[in-house]
Amino acid sequence: MTSTFNAIRSNAKASALLSVLFVAVLGGATLFIAGHAQSAALHDAAHDVRHATGFPCH
Repeated sequence: MTSTFNAIRSNAKASALLSVLFVAVLGGATLFIAGHAQSAALHDAAHDVRHATGFPCH
């Protein structure tokens, strides 16, 4: 019984670690891409997303 509980706990820890690692890589990639993009390209992308999601920006 305790070995099953320990296996479940270990699996939950691995899943949480994988989630944190994924978010860290995604955030780092976003910063890297935004850091190397031209400011006009970032503005245009943000502008298009705002329109696509229905938020007014003018």
